[in-house]
Amino acid sequence: MTLLRQRMIEDMRIRNYSPNTVKIYIHCVASFAKYSGTSPDFLEQEHIRDYQRYLVEERKVSWSLFNQNVCALRFLYRTTLDKDWMIKNIPYPKGEKKLPVVLSPKELSSFFAAIKNIKHRTAFQTMYGLGMRLSEALGLRVSDIDGKRKVVRISKCKSKRDRYVPLSESLLDILRDYWRTYRPSKWLFQGKNPENQLTQRTIQTVCRPACKRAGLSKRVTTHTMRHCFATHLLESGVDLRTIQILLGHRSLKTTAIYLHVARNSFGAPECELDLLGAIENKQKQS
Repeated sequence: MTLLRQRMIEDMRIRNYSPNTVKIYIHCVASFAKYSGTSPDFLEQEHIRDYQRYLVEERKVSWSLFNQNVCALRFLYRTTLDKDWMIKNIPYPKGEKKLPVVLSPKELSSFFAAIKNIKHRTAFQTMYGLGMRLSEALGLRVSDIDGKRKVVRISKCKSKRDRYVPLSESLLDILRDYWRTYRPSKWLFQGKNPENQLTQRTIQTVCRPACKRAGLSKRVTTHTMRHCFATHLLESGVDLRTIQILLGHRSLKTTAIYLHVARNSFGAPECELDLLGAIENKQKQS
């Protein structure tokens, strides 16, 4: 490991960056160094500009990947190399404003039914039932589930702030059945080694085959479960501020995107937090 790489890692750890962010930033800087053929501390403004052109015009990377590279290089030159004057030559790109994909309750029911592995299906139902990110779901410990108070403690949050979310009766029953099958001791979704969490890759690879079996044409990812949670709550009459708290968003502006995807409701709909229960009822009626 080079001294520059080690120092950048230390700088990020000192600032309490998540392990995933550290991994991404280091990979971005390593790719920049490989393309340029030399260490970044010897490169100038024109090298950065040429690399950004290469990402956009030749590799045609997505906005999110391009933005990750920008953030990584800005951190490298501003913090690790103390070359603040370089920052003005690493501009942020204009972001794309894409609306999230949302499944209907019937589509979600079909999607869950298409996942035959109980552990994998329970992981997706948990992400939907609690509005969790994948990393948050896989970071759940058995001790985080409070069946008596019917709440779940979510740590390992993107915002570095723990939060509690209500646990519906339907999801509690699903988790109890799951626990009786697998008997997890530490991590709720443990890997082959009980001391390790199930990997994100394992869950991510479930999406495409499940969509195909369920006959869904929409592109579903693990994050779709979180989008569905927020949208369905909004459609059920839950106010935006409550949804913001449940999702753990710092800004209400972030949560407001669901106003653009929620279908219009008529009258005063009854608030329904037991989303999984609602899906099961619809399935029984069909």
